[in-house]
Amino acid sequence: MKRLYLIGGPMGVGKTTVCRELQKRLDRSVFLDGDWCWDAHPFQVTEETKTMVLENICFLLNNFLRCPAYDYVIFCWVLHQQAILDDLRSRLNTRDCQVRAVSLVTSPEVLTARLEADIRAGRRDRDALARSLPYLPLYDGLCTEKLDSSRLSPAEAAACLLP
Repeated sequence: MKRLYLIGGPMGVGKTTVCRELQKRLDRSVFLDGDWCWDAHPFQVTEETKTMVLENICFLLNNFLRCPAYDYVIFCWVLHQQAILDDLRSRLNTRDCQVRAVSLVTSPEVLTARLEADIRAGRRDRDALARSLPYLPLYDGLCTEKLDSSRLSPAEAAACLLP
């Protein structure tokens, strides 16, 4: 049986890094970061672009789920609202698939430190902290498994997600 990982969390929590680690540990796996489906300049959030990105994500995920070369499909994106998760799941063919929805969370202090380090290193814009921190409490209300990565390395967090 295939396994689909839906990994959400605020910007800077470590989703991509943890998913890359998980991919290394799972043979016959494929990884999609939702941000890759919406990498535009200038970045625009409109009804049209929101519809497009969800269609892009679902198209790719359904193709991965349908492909016999993969046993594990790993997807990450912010996924901060239950409606987004529900809409995504309703569009995916997961009939013969085990789905694991996980929210990566951390303390506000750790998230701040991670984002500030990224800003100093030039990996994120200066406004990343102001955009990310307000999302953190939203994950408490989601129907997902919560994984607090505050004291975990990416490899340790990935190990927690292994089947």
